[in-house]
Amino acid sequence: MHADRRTLLQAAAALPLATTGASAAFAQAPAAAPAAAPPKEVTRALAHYLVTAGYDDLPANVRKEGVRTLLNWVGVAIGGSRHETVDIAVAALGPFSGPQQASLFGRHERFDIMNAAFINGVSSHIFDYDDTHLKTIIHPAGPVASAILAVSEMQAVSGKELLNALVLGVETECRIGNAVYPNHYDVGWHITGTAGVFGSVAAAGKLLKLNEQQMTWALGLAASQPVGLRESFGSMNKSFNPGRAAANGIFAAILASKNFTSSDAMIEAKRGWANTISTKQDYREILGDLGKRYEAALNTYKPFACGIVMHPAIDAAIQLRNESKLAADQIERVDLKVHPLVLELTGKKTPHQGLEGKFSIYHAVAVAIVEGAGGEKQFSDRAVTDPTVVALRGKVVPVITPGIKPEQVDLTIVLKDGRKLNRYIEHAIGSVEVPMTDKQLETKFSDLADGIISAAAIRRVMDACWNVENLPNAADITKMSVSA
Repeated sequence: MHADRRTLLQAAAALPLATTGASAAFAQAPAAAPAAAPPKEVTRALAHYLVTAGYDDLPANVRKEGVRTLLNWVGVAIGGSRHETVDIAVAALGPFSGPQQASLFGRHERFDIMNAAFINGVSSHIFDYDDTHLKTIIHPAGPVASAILAVSEMQAVSGKELLNALVLGVETECRIGNAVYPNHYDVGWHITGTAGVFGSVAAAGKLLKLNEQQMTWALGLAASQPVGLRESFGSMNKSFNPGRAAANGIFAAILASKNFTSSDAMIEAKRGWANTISTKQDYREILGDLGKRYEAALNTYKPFACGIVMHPAIDAAIQLRNESKLAADQIERVDLKVHPLVLELTGKKTPHQGLEGKFSIYHAVAVAIVEGAGGEKQFSDRAVTDPTVVALRGKVVPVITPGIKPEQVDLTIVLKDGRKLNRYIEHAIGSVEVPMTDKQLETKFSDLADGIISAAAIRRVMDACWNVENLPNAADITKMSVSA
């Protein structure tokens, strides 16, 4: 007999809680803790919560952030839909797709739900412009929204059901990510893929109305499909990871719906997911205060189309550039005091392609000064080969500095006339502390979708996202978002 919800969550509350310093993005790895006996019922307790959690249980602020997450994700999915990466995926998979069940954002082709989820996940991440859970660097919506919007075209799903599934999926992947971050990430896993599959399976399983045992198996099947390595950053392969996580989650949920079994302890067992792929396991992060504390409320949205650790520097560079009306030929040097992760993640000195530029602090600062922006156009093949930008990035000097946190930067522009302009950023725009406004999200959406769908369609899609809770059929969002 299954334990009831109260018993399971009380047991979860008794699990030891490690100190992670998660208030700052990219927290440093704690010292290794003594080995402890694996806790019991983590996977099943999570499954029980997922199958019993309803839309009415969501606090108003969590619903609101879920809506903002949806709007931002749809915008980046449409915006990335015409990228060469997506063209290749469509051409490669088209001959092998099953029934034409689901749409591709910003395109006219239709695919089976698993391939559609994969391609939409790729499309939404190819610009590196999607949402970010700063405590883990997970991009939560890609694996989850790609999956549930595909499922919503296969079966009837209301807007409230979609939003509930989205929040539960984001909550699941971010909590599981918290349990193993940063150790798991530090050894080279791309956590958006490896934890994202849990978000995808939780959300898809919710829409498929799995029972507790089926959801437990589904989580186990997801645990068997970790995908994504950080070596892929700067290539098409990076966007493959959330796309694959979305498809893998649907795959696991559908199998479980037909009673395809797995271990009941695939997350926490000695040879399960957490112990196999990380040296840190903090299971209280998964189960502590379920239904009370929401990681989904901490989601953030990028104002700049690149790696999140570069955002403070871009913010500072644009501010100084605009305030002093700077031109590149006035600048002698740009000094940056940064956290070690900035160079570890974005230390490419000479990017040759736009995708590489997204991981170059040298390019990001230079193009921000030259063009006064950090959108997708600033991380294109054109931008990384622009002679003015190339010349200026050779003058960008990042220095690892003790005391500087990952979300901070101390930037000084030294001018040829001897003046020095300084800007210290504590929290960049787009952070939890300085969030993008609804209006800024709409501007970002419109810029991304411009030229792909009509202006009238852009307005309709944004309105549908804002009003998702009142939609009788959530699939309307996808249908409005395809090209003519």
